[in-house]
Amino acid sequence: MHTNIQSKLPQVGTTIFTVMSALASAHNAINLGQGFPDFPMNNALIDLVAQAMKNGNNQYVHMCGLPLLRERIAEKVNLLYKSSVSPDTDITITPGGTYAIYTALTTILQPGDEVILFEPAYDSYIPNIEINGAIPVPISLQFPDYSIDWAVVKEKVNKKTKAIIINTPHNPTGSVLSDNDINQLRSIVKDTGIFIISDEVYEHLIFDNKVHCSMLRYPDLLERSFVCFSFGKVYHCTGWKLGYCIAPEKLMKEFRKVHQFNCFTCNGPSQYALAAFLEDKEPYLQLGSFLQQKRDYFKQNMSQTKFIPLPSFGSYFQLYSYANISEENENDFAVRLTKEAGVATIPVAAFYKNPVDNKVLRFCFAKKEATLDEAANRLIQYLG
Repeated sequence: MHTNIQSKLPQVGTTIFTVMSALASAHNAINLGQGFPDFPMNNALIDLVAQAMKNGNNQYVHMCGLPLLRERIAEKVNLLYKSSVSPDTDITITPGGTYAIYTALTTILQPGDEVILFEPAYDSYIPNIEINGAIPVPISLQFPDYSIDWAVVKEKVNKKTKAIIINTPHNPTGSVLSDNDINQLRSIVKDTGIFIISDEVYEHLIFDNKVHCSMLRYPDLLERSFVCFSFGKVYHCTGWKLGYCIAPEKLMKEFRKVHQFNCFTCNGPSQYALAAFLEDKEPYLQLGSFLQQKRDYFKQNMSQTKFIPLPSFGSYFQLYSYANISEENENDFAVRLTKEAGVATIPVAAFYKNPVDNKVLRFCFAKKEATLDEAANRLIQYLG
């Protein structure tokens, strides 16, 4: 008997993050590709997890998440965005932000639906759409500031458009939505059935006194939105894979139908710890300043190279142009830097369905200063 799988994702291989991280490991390169910190998380939060386990909180928590944690999130949302969300009906704890995005798309999509997204885009979006039988409609952000051309969005919207995915602060570019962007989005979705999937995992990693334009700020947009977040990005514990989704009760009811038969519930001790830790607002309120210092520190080091920084107003990342260094395509140049210079990055072309070669690489600056120093020094020595 021969078993054959008809792939639901026939064009998908191993993610660029896995490929570049493996290459970095093989060549003993500093990994500025994958977005994770190499500095320690808060010891108090670690202690709270240990205490939760010692207290016996090791069994399943509620399918929607620990009630106290959802209450703390609702309090935070009200503090930051002056928005009232119900911890009982509007918030679900998920195993990471990517899972929340996938579940939201699976909740709303039917075969043949179209979903507008903006490229370069986080690499899970298109596979999430396609595995649900829907059709991705990518729109390129305008180089070099990676802004949205809303006239193009209006042209792409039609009766098949089921959702628009937005991501602010944006991965991989570090761009952020403005008030004008919100007004344009508002005008496009008004009086339609279009949903918004809002990827806001970097909500606190925002720089230069910019304001995070969360969908939670705008009642008319929130009523059609699934807003997705990550604890890992906020508390330097990406390996925990914990996040959450916020949506109005009517939408969340359907989201939970999918969630309960997939994940069902998430790590219990960590939820108890996060519920206690969220009482202290300073860790997330100071996060933007902390990461901005790292962005600026790395940028100063990189000024000694021929790399040209593109603006980054948020996230873990900054794009750098190498147009003054090489004519190689992004993938080839990134591979060469990993193998020969000992610094791993991510080619931004990998964030497009059909690769676009703007001669830019994504660097993660969420690292210790010693790591950033060594990476810059290796590039200076290699490139001259």
